[in-house]
Amino acid sequence: MNFLQYLPSNIDLTSLITILVILGFSGLMSGLSGFGFSAVGALCLALLPPKLGVPLLMTLSTANQLMSLGQLKADMRPLKEWWPEGPGPYLLGGLVGVPIGLYILQSLPTPTLMLVFGAFLVGYAAYSLLKPEGMKIAFAGWKPSVLVGLTGGVIGGFTAFPGAAVVVWTGLHRMSKHEARSIVQPYILVLQVISLALLAIQHPQTFNPAFWTLAAVTVPVVLPGTLLGVRLYKSLSDINFRRIAFMMLGVSGFGLLMKAVTALSLFAQIAKAVHHG
Repeated sequence: MNFLQYLPSNIDLTSLITILVILGFSGLMSGLSGFGFSAVGALCLALLPPKLGVPLLMTLSTANQLMSLGQLKADMRPLKEWWPEGPGPYLLGGLVGVPIGLYILQSLPTPTLMLVFGAFLVGYAAYSLLKPEGMKIAFAGWKPSVLVGLTGGVIGGFTAFPGAAVVVWTGLHRMSKHEARSIVQPYILVLQVISLALLAIQHPQTFNPAFWTLAAVTVPVVLPGTLLGVRLYKSLSDINFRRIAFMMLGVSGFGLLMKAVTALSLFAQIAKAVHHG
C-alpha cells in the first residue's frame, strides 16, 4: 500500500475503503437516475479537502456520464435537436457560470465551502422528496433555460454537481425520465469537461500525485457501479431508487454541515485564543 504516501496524511487504508464504497454507490445511483454522482459522492468531502475532492468528483462524474451515455445512446437527442428544446440553451448558460463557480472554489475557505454545499444538498433533497407531484411551472422557452444553465454552471464550478438546477427545472416541467435525461446528462458531461479543462489551465497544481493516485484507484470502482445502475434503469422502475438517492443526499448534506460547523467553531476558538493571548 505504498501509494498511500501520495494521499493526504489523514487518509489511511480504512478511509480509502470508505471513499471507494461511497463512490461505488455514487456510480450506481447516477447510472440509475442520470444525475447526482457528485451529490452522493460529496460524503467524500468529509475525508478529502474540497480542492482535491471536487476535481476528483468532476473527473469521476465525467467517466460516469461517458459510460452511461454510451449505454443509452438511443434515448439521447441528436445534435440537430439540441436547440431550442434540448440541452443547447442550458449549455450556453453553463459556459458563463462555470468560471464563476471555479473562482468560488479557489477563493472560499474550506469550512465555508462545505457549509454552502451541505446546505444546498439538504435543501435539494428535501425539495425532491417533498415537492407536490402535481406542481408544474409555465415558464418555457430558451431564455429561462439559459438562466437555469448559468445557475447550474456556478453551482457545478465549486461543487462538481452542475446538474442540480437543471434537474429541478426539468422536474418542475414534469418531463418524462427519458426527455429529462436527454437534457441533463449531456449538460453534466460537457460542463464537467469544461470545468476540468479550466482547472488544468488556471490551477495545474490541482492535478498532483494525490489526485492521480485517487483517480487511478477509484475509476475501476465507479464504472462497474455505473453499469449496474444503467441496467437497473432499463429493467426496473427507478422511483424508489431515486427516493433512496435523495435521502442519501440529505445524509451527505447533514454530514458536511456538521463538519463545517465543527471546523468553524474550532477556527473561532483559535482566533479567540490568539486575540486574548
